[in-house]
Amino acid sequence: MIGAMFLYNGFLVLKLCAFVEAWKAMCSSGGSNKTLLIPSDNTFLLQPLVFQGPCNSPSVQIQLDGKIVAPLNKAAWSGLKSYEWVSFHKIIGLTVLGSGTINGRGSSFWEANMPASKRPTQLHFKGCNNLEINGITSFDSPRNHISIRDCRQVKITQIKLIAPGDSPNTDGIDISTSTNVEIYDTIVGTGDDCVALNSGSININITRMQCGPGHGISVGSLGRDGEESIVENVQVTNCTFSETTNGARIKTWPNGKGYARNIVFKDITLTETKNPIIIDQHYMDKGHIHVEESSAVAISNVIFTDIHGTSQKDEIIKIDCSGVTSCKDIVLDKIDITTVDGNKPIIECSNAYGKSTNAYDGCLKTQ
Repeated sequence: MIGAMFLYNGFLVLKLCAFVEAWKAMCSSGGSNKTLLIPSDNTFLLQPLVFQGPCNSPSVQIQLDGKIVAPLNKAAWSGLKSYEWVSFHKIIGLTVLGSGTINGRGSSFWEANMPASKRPTQLHFKGCNNLEINGITSFDSPRNHISIRDCRQVKITQIKLIAPGDSPNTDGIDISTSTNVEIYDTIVGTGDDCVALNSGSININITRMQCGPGHGISVGSLGRDGEESIVENVQVTNCTFSETTNGARIKTWPNGKGYARNIVFKDITLTETKNPIIIDQHYMDKGHIHVEESSAVAISNVIFTDIHGTSQKDEIIKIDCSGVTSCKDIVLDKIDITTVDGNKPIIECSNAYGKSTNAYDGCLKTQ
């Protein structure tokens, strides 16, 4: 079903024109349950490719059972104009599933210290409503493993996203301007956020994720360069963080606008996490100069509950909020985090209002 291919250095090379034509033929046909099969027992070398919709069928499927690999190094990539390797655009009712693997061989990009904007995302989904991703494994993406943008009704389950802990900007799942996204029963170990929730992330449910290595599950960063950002109705439950830089994190830039609200981190297990619970409203990338703050993304109704485990650092909770807006309706409940060195845990709250229990009572100001 894939079309013409040839052998090169032991890999089957997909001729993109044939691949695209096979997709177009399937996408343009009527009926339902149309499938494009990438068969097992073979490894396919693939240059950047776009699966373009919309399709005439209400549901289409890509069955990935084989192995897909990117060019060996960054110099061997061709057609890398949008900095996306495998892209899916405006496909309604798409399912990507199977036991196969996709390997971006991103080390040459990382070693060259190329900026994130010049490195390709592994799997990019844009405008794909009623999307499901199931079972696949992604290795060593040059940048994000999976990017979800402008999508509605998304289900991601039983996938693995793997990269070295020091690989830069290799977020597991990067979400923006998308609603009703469910992520469950997944394993993510990368060099950046296991999940990054950017502006426009609404109604997000993440459960039973094994995160680590990486930077934890992050809301943000939001409000960069004064932008208006919105994130709301986020549930992160029954997840584990193993040797991650952060656990539950919200980060916003000074002078941003908009809001992040109705966010819950619940039933979280930590193993030697450096920053278990953190809200940082003064987040800035390296190289940026601090400026006087005149606005901030408003943070409210954030609950941290049933969070337990160990921290690499003595400071287990840091809630550093803006003096312009403050953080409101913050809840710290049933927190049981010890330090690996046996020192007394330290908590810090600034410009934050809400309620806390246990040993953390008094950290938050009453409203």
